[in-house]
Amino acid sequence: MSSQPTDSASRSVHLQVTVGRETTSAVYESATSGEDVALFVFAHGAGGNMSDRGVLATANALRAEGIGVVRFNFLYSEKKSGRPDPMPKAMEAMVAVVDRVRREFAPKKLVIGGRSYGGRAASMLAAEGFTADGLLLLAYPLHPAGRPEKLRDAHLAQITMPVIAFSGTRDPLCTPALMKEALKTVKAPWDMRWIEGADHSFHVLKSSGTTDAQVMRDIAATSAEWVRGLPG
Repeated sequence: MSSQPTDSASRSVHLQVTVGRETTSAVYESATSGEDVALFVFAHGAGGNMSDRGVLATANALRAEGIGVVRFNFLYSEKKSGRPDPMPKAMEAMVAVVDRVRREFAPKKLVIGGRSYGGRAASMLAAEGFTADGLLLLAYPLHPAGRPEKLRDAHLAQITMPVIAFSGTRDPLCTPALMKEALKTVKAPWDMRWIEGADHSFHVLKSSGTTDAQVMRDIAATSAEWVRGLPG
C-alpha cells in the first residue's frame, strides 16, 4: 500500500492500493481552487480507465470547483484487460480505495461514485449500507443499450445516502421515462439532473447551443453546490 508524493506544486499523490491479493493504481489530486471542501472517489466506466479523456475532464472540472478527486483503476483495467470485472470484484476494489483514502487523507466529506459502470458499482455499495456522505452518479447505466427491459434498478430503493445523478436525454443506456419511473421507489434524497441533448458521454450536438466543455463545467458547478450542502 505504498504512496508516492509528486511535486508539491501539483498537489497530487500516487498510490498503490491492495485489493485482496492484487494491487491497483490510484491518484489523489487536490482541488485547484483552494482547500478541498470534499473528496470524490471517482470510478471510471467499463470501457475506460482512470486516465481516459472523459475521466480527466470530469476530474479537472470538479477540482476547479473545490472538490479533491481520487481516480483509480478497477483491477481489469489495471491489467489492461478489455473485459470488465464482475460487479462484486469492482465493488471490492472501490472499498479498498475508499478505505485507503479515509486513512491517508481523512477527508472532511467523502463522496463516492463515478461514470456508468463505476457509478453502478458505487450505487450497489451504497445500497448495501456502505458509509459515505454522498453518491455522485455520472451517466448511470439504467439498462443496456437497446435493451430497456433489462433494468438495473432493483437496488436503488435500498440507498439511503444523498444522491446527485446526471444523465443525458439522448443516453441510450438511460431512457428518461424509465429512470423517472424507477425513482418512484427511491426514498433517499435523490437530485436527478437531465442534460438536454447529451449522450452517454455527455457529448452534445452543435445545434444544442452549448459545448461539451460547458456541459462539464455546469455538472461540476452543480456538484460542488450539492456537496457543500451535504452534512459532513
